[in-house]
Amino acid sequence: MRRRELLAAAAVVFTSPLTSATPAQASTLAPLEDLLLYGTAPVPENSDVSPAGVTAAVKAARQHFRAARYDTLARTLPGQIARAQALKPAEVSATAVADLYNIAARLCIKLGEDGLVAITADRALNSARIGGDALTIAEAHRMVSSAWRRQGHLARATDIAVRAAQDLRADGKAAEPTRLSAGSSLLATAAYTAAKMGDRQTAHALIGEAAQTAKAGQATADARTDAGLQQVLLHQLSVHYLLGDAGQAIDLAKTIDPTALPTAERQGRFFIDVARCFDQWGKPEQCYRALLAAEHAAPQEIRRGAVKDMAGGLLRHDRSLPGVRAFAGRAGMTIN
Repeated sequence: MRRRELLAAAAVVFTSPLTSATPAQASTLAPLEDLLLYGTAPVPENSDVSPAGVTAAVKAARQHFRAARYDTLARTLPGQIARAQALKPAEVSATAVADLYNIAARLCIKLGEDGLVAITADRALNSARIGGDALTIAEAHRMVSSAWRRQGHLARATDIAVRAAQDLRADGKAAEPTRLSAGSSLLATAAYTAAKMGDRQTAHALIGEAAQTAKAGQATADARTDAGLQQVLLHQLSVHYLLGDAGQAIDLAKTIDPTALPTAERQGRFFIDVARCFDQWGKPEQCYRALLAAEHAAPQEIRRGAVKDMAGGLLRHDRSLPGVRAFAGRAGMTIN
C-alpha cells in the first residue's frame, strides 16, 4: 500500500491534477534548549540505563527522525540524552551521547534553528572523540560542516566534510564497506556546500566521487546517517538546483523512484527538492504538486523555511492552485 501511494504521489508531481493534503502540528525545541542551557532534562521514569537500554533509545530516536516525527523527537530526545549520560563510565556512554546529539543537530536543521545546530554539533563531536567510534566521529564532523555552512562559512564547511571523509577512509577500525558508505555521505555534503558557494567544478567533482564511493560501499540498517547511492542522487539533485540547473535537476528527479528511498524523511525531502527546482524554473503548478506530495510522504517536513518561502510565492496563484492558502497555513504561514 505504501509503495502504491508514493508512486501515485510521484505521478501527480509530474503529470496529474492537484489534490489536497492533511494538516501538520507545530513542534517546539524548548526541552532541548533547556537541556543545552541548564542541563535540566530528567532521565525518563523507569528507563533502562544499561548499554542495551541506551542502544535501544538511540535506535528509537533515529527511527523518529527517519519517520519525520519531529514533534515526538523534540519532546523525547532531551530525556534520552540524559539517559545516555547517566550510563557509567563516561567512556561507555560517550558514543551513544554523540549519536543522540548528532540526531539533535539534524532535528535543529529541519526546524531552522541554526544556533542550536552549532551547539549540538559541537557537543556531538566532543562526545564522539571521547567514545572513539570512527563512524560516529564522521557523522559529527558532517554535522559540524553543516553548522559552518549554515553560518555562511562555506569554504571551511566544505573542507571539514572532505577531510572527515579522508580520515574515515584511512581509519581501519570499521569495516571498509561501511566506511565507504559513510564517506560517500560526507562527500555528498561537501558537494552540496561547494554548489552553494557557486563552485561548479568542485561540486561536480565531489558529487561524482561520492557516487563512486557509494557504489563501493554498503550501508547498514543501523547506520548513523542515511547513506548509499540514492542518498548521493538526492544531493546531486540539490547540486543541480543550487547551480541553477533546474532542468537537469528535474530530469534526474524523474529517474528516482521515491518508493526506493528508505525513509519518510528522505521521501519528503526529495519532493521538496523537486518543488524547489520547479519553483526556480517558474512552474508554480508543478511546484505545488511536489509540495503536496512532500506533505503526503512526511507531513512535518512542510514546516521547513524553504517550504514556507515557496508557499508564500504560490499564494500569488491562489485562483489557479486549489487549496494553496490552506496548504500555506499548514506550512506555518499566517494567512490573513
